[in-house]
Amino acid sequence: MSASDELFARALRRIPGGVNSPVRAFRSVGGAPFFVKSARGATLLTADGRELIDFVCTWGPAIHGHNHPRIRSAIAAALEDGTSFGTPNPYEVRMAELIHDFVPSIGKVRMCSSGTEATMSAIRLARGFTGRDKIIKFSGCYHGHSDSVLIKAGSGALTHGHPDSAGIPEAFARETVVIPFNDPAAVDGAFAANPGAIAAVIVEPYPANVGLILPASGFLAHLRRSCTDNGALLIFDEVMTGFRLARGGVQEIEGIVPDLTALGKIIGGGLPVGAFGGRGEIMDRIAPLGPVYHAGTLSGNPLAMAAGIAALELLGETLPYSRLDALGRQVRDALSGACRAKGLDCQVPQAGSMFCLFFTPTPVRDYAGALTGDARLFARFFHGCLDAGVYLPPSAYETAFISTAHEGAAIDRACETMESVIRGL
Repeated sequence: MSASDELFARALRRIPGGVNSPVRAFRSVGGAPFFVKSARGATLLTADGRELIDFVCTWGPAIHGHNHPRIRSAIAAALEDGTSFGTPNPYEVRMAELIHDFVPSIGKVRMCSSGTEATMSAIRLARGFTGRDKIIKFSGCYHGHSDSVLIKAGSGALTHGHPDSAGIPEAFARETVVIPFNDPAAVDGAFAANPGAIAAVIVEPYPANVGLILPASGFLAHLRRSCTDNGALLIFDEVMTGFRLARGGVQEIEGIVPDLTALGKIIGGGLPVGAFGGRGEIMDRIAPLGPVYHAGTLSGNPLAMAAGIAALELLGETLPYSRLDALGRQVRDALSGACRAKGLDCQVPQAGSMFCLFFTPTPVRDYAGALTGDARLFARFFHGCLDAGVYLPPSAYETAFISTAHEGAAIDRACETMESVIRGL
């Protein structure tokens, strides 16, 4: 029995499914997960001593690669002063200033400990600010596992065939209006059917939890106008895309100004962090200034703040986005070229350092389109890559990530490996 198999057997006895997040269980692609004992740069070292080129990147945070020395040093320096204070600390102030500098639409920000908490709190704030109850979300968009948004969700919920979670009261679900992404008429219809009742529209501006789906031209602008015209708030969930595709995220790329933004992943430098923020008059409705309650024992934790500050400052200094986009295009061209040569239908949507592979004949524009992909063929592709030393997300409905550490030999070897696997399908 391998070290990973032994660890998984032990985990199954004490952890539901043997994992602490469902997609890690490999149920979508078959087989058992491997365990990792260390990571550096673009590489994972498994408990079995295998080195893998990693395109999961901790599901997004590791934009500088794993175990970056500057982030590690920042954590070590903060650790000298303690792990948690339960009081305001200087790191929180610096982080808030950095977030505003990077994302000007965030006039004020509140730190929390996860992306789920960030989106949940942004929705509560939108309801409290508008005095309305209903929200609009889009099929396949995943905004964490809070009750209001785990309805027709992506990520692990979709991967395991259960886009609606048990344990959510029907009364909660009725307050969430779910419509297709990239469908302006559905947006108009949802507002028309619920006059004066919609508190907010929440959206992943580039949905990345159902594979990667890009918005049709003008769709995000239509959302902005619709919210403004109907007195609703527009919430951008940039937990994945924030700081990854541009300094200011998708809202910088697309020129759209949301009312609230949810952040996570990169702002923690690999430690658990979330944040939500927006216009000052909205954010000032949060306690202690206003009636919308939010609290957290570890919100603004000094170690997490130190790591995130180092990650953001490094991004600001190096501005790696054009380099990361070049790496993304290299992967995209390698995958699409290999599929064409093999005669396989495929789509490889790519934005900067994010990409995915759909085995479909036509571009994927929404959740329904993603479901037409050949998940069994993807599973064969996944395991072929894993056997050859390249780790991709273990699901046909997730997005892969690239870091600056992939530049050079790692990206070249990974592309050659993936091309070889496709030739063998």
